[in-house]
Amino acid sequence: MRLRHLLLLLGLTVCTLGANAQGWNADLGNGKYKNPILHVDYSDPDVCAGEDGYYMTASSFNSSPGLPILHSKDLVNWELIGYALQNQVPVEHYRAVRHGDGVWAPSIRYHNGEYYIYWGDPDFGIYMVKTKNPAGIWDEPVLVKGGKGYIDTCPFWDQDGKAYLSYAFAGSRANVKTVLMLSELAPDGTKLIGNPAMVFDGHNGHTTVEGSKMYKRDGYYWVMAPAGGVKPGWQLAMRSKNVWGPYESKIVLHQGDTSMNGPHQGGYIETPNGDGWFIHFQDRWAFGRIVNLQPVTWKGGWPIMGTDKNKDGIGEPVAEWTKPNVGKNYPATPLVSSDEFNGHRYGLQWQWQANQNPSEQWGWLSANLGFMRLNCIPRQENMKTMWNMPNLLLQKFPGDNFTATAKLTFENNPDAKECGTGLIVFGEDYAYIAIEQDAAGKLKLVQRLLKDARTSKDLETEIASVAIDQKNIYFRTQVEMLQNTEPFDGKVTFYYSTDGKTFKAFGKTFTPRAGRWVGAKIGLFATGTKAINDSSYADYDWFRVESDNEVKKTALSTNLREQKAINNKAKTNLTAGK
Repeated sequence: MRLRHLLLLLGLTVCTLGANAQGWNADLGNGKYKNPILHVDYSDPDVCAGEDGYYMTASSFNSSPGLPILHSKDLVNWELIGYALQNQVPVEHYRAVRHGDGVWAPSIRYHNGEYYIYWGDPDFGIYMVKTKNPAGIWDEPVLVKGGKGYIDTCPFWDQDGKAYLSYAFAGSRANVKTVLMLSELAPDGTKLIGNPAMVFDGHNGHTTVEGSKMYKRDGYYWVMAPAGGVKPGWQLAMRSKNVWGPYESKIVLHQGDTSMNGPHQGGYIETPNGDGWFIHFQDRWAFGRIVNLQPVTWKGGWPIMGTDKNKDGIGEPVAEWTKPNVGKNYPATPLVSSDEFNGHRYGLQWQWQANQNPSEQWGWLSANLGFMRLNCIPRQENMKTMWNMPNLLLQKFPGDNFTATAKLTFENNPDAKECGTGLIVFGEDYAYIAIEQDAAGKLKLVQRLLKDARTSKDLETEIASVAIDQKNIYFRTQVEMLQNTEPFDGKVTFYYSTDGKTFKAFGKTFTPRAGRWVGAKIGLFATGTKAINDSSYADYDWFRVESDNEVKKTALSTNLREQKAINNKAKTNLTAGK
């Protein structure tokens, strides 16, 4: 926050959103947790045990930075600590927005004192990055195998020193799918060697098998993989005494009689006491592929993920469970969503839609000045909508019901013609609220909407517009999940305020929609239409997120304070004989 507004904001702390407000909290505080453990779109998660707890990564597709690194001490409470990719590779290719391309279903492993991540880019091949410090800078990516169609890779180092890599195919590029492949990997992990072989064919009942992870336990080689598709799928386990198979298979987790659709694709992990756990995703449409944690028990030599309530031999996901026994109780640590913009580094929750172009000044943090500046630089003439705009600063939905508020100052240059800045909820359908300058230099508030952004040739529809005569403004959006079952419909309402106290609903409510393989996102933007030597810009003082419960508590606290003030005034008047 800007220092000159500090006293003002301190006076409004009860009726504005708290700077440290956070999102979803799965830790129930009584030794138990609830699913999902992260109500955030960390698609295709994988996990490994490291020197200091557990580390998780997930698909990041075209977003930059990519390959998120999360850390936990207890598998329930996670912290986003960095990214393995500061730029998506190939760097120049991903300076353009390429929705749904890039990093697909990575795996993370700890081997000989180093952390390795492998992933498949369906257009370029299999990549690997490694580091000794997962919270620091990772090495430059190595292209392990070039070619189209390779996805969902996982390394495995055996006790005899040999290494292997499992992977699958994207039918959209390779024209084949529903098989799992295995290839020998050079022990240093940098290239495939020998001849690859198909070790599992899912065409007989396990369509779209992919996302394989390899392990060794009790003398068996294990391949665990999802099948059946993203939303309705299930989880398979396969085992063999020989790494090359043949593998016998069994469904070990499915929806069963629960409300959790498609519980699958993730990583198996064991705590030091030998307990097994499985981290996986569930697709909730616009709310993304959220992360769940299942206990794993072993019966007859096979894993049961979750609980087998109906005794059919297949696990079903749990809604609540006892936290993993890791020898110590750790406090709840919800992921950070709010940002005061008080430093010289972007909050880790933020990602751009593409690699930054060094020739384009999208914006900067102001370090100790306490705000973030977004510049209204002109977008390309053929870029008529936001869909392919690289300089959208976005973050994943932080929960199922939340409110996000941003405070900004719009410094418009009348010579810059049409330009603006605002708060956006982004997906294949998107909507935003913005303050804009028109060609005559007049300011207005607008709400705009575009449906089917990926395929439509239409322009954005203006839903509402009103003239405004001030540059300091607050934008707010409330996101609600209307039903906690398929298809997880949501509602978005936009608001604005000129004083930070009274917020007025603006325009129409909007139904959020997922992006290309990702959930809907929320964030900020600034854009212009004319090249000029001093573009308009917006200084964002802060961006604050509250969960629905926090909003209700804030409203109650405000009402109580206002009622107390009224009562005190009445007592004063009575004493004075008025």
